[in-house]
Amino acid sequence: QVQLVESGGGLVQAGGSLRLSCAASGRTFSNYNMAWFRQAPGKEREFVSVITWGGGNTHYANSVKGRFTISRDNAKNTVYLQMNSLKSEDTAVYYCAQGRGGSLGNSLSYDYWGQGTQVTVSS
Repeated sequence: QVQLVESGGGLVQAGGSLRLSCAASGRTFSNYNMAWFRQAPGKEREFVSVITWGGGNTHYANSVKGRFTISRDNAKNTVYLQMNSLKSEDTAVYYCAQGRGGSLGNSLSYDYWGQGTQVTVSS
């Protein structure tokens, strides 16, 4: 049984930082791409970032490029999202997702999802 458990969300002032974590279990972590998506109130879920199964490639949405950094620790079965210079528009529920193959930025490429963690940025 695959489980993804996010943590690290919270309330932060604009310009601040947070680090999200997602701990995975249930299948060989290093074999899968790991991604972060987010969903703001009244909006569709959107791609934030992905790191490929080997860790060699990372991709970011234009809206977070230069501010967010994704990384993974295959020994700990954990993926991280370091978020710096946070803006009010980053406020959303952040989800981690696991999958293999398909378009990296498409939510349909991921077959397991975490429950989400709330990030609120106050201006």
